[in-house]
Amino acid sequence: MNPAIVERLGAVIGGIVVGVVSFYSLYKDWTATGVENNVFKLMLFLLGFGAILALLAGVGAIGFAATTKAG
Repeated sequence: MNPAIVERLGAVIGGIVVGVVSFYSLYKDWTATGVENNVFKLMLFLLGFGAILALLAGVGAIGFAATTKAG
């Protein structure tokens, strides 16, 4: 199997798993108050945003498409 396909597949699967877990944790912790909890919520949001970026890069929606040589 082509290593680029394996890399993209890992990015897609990792993006889905990390995104779901981080946004679910953010949803469950949304009502918490305090400075430390607000920083934690910001970190969860950034983690979820990064997972979305990894997912989009894995499916080829952002970034550049690698060219493959035939032959």
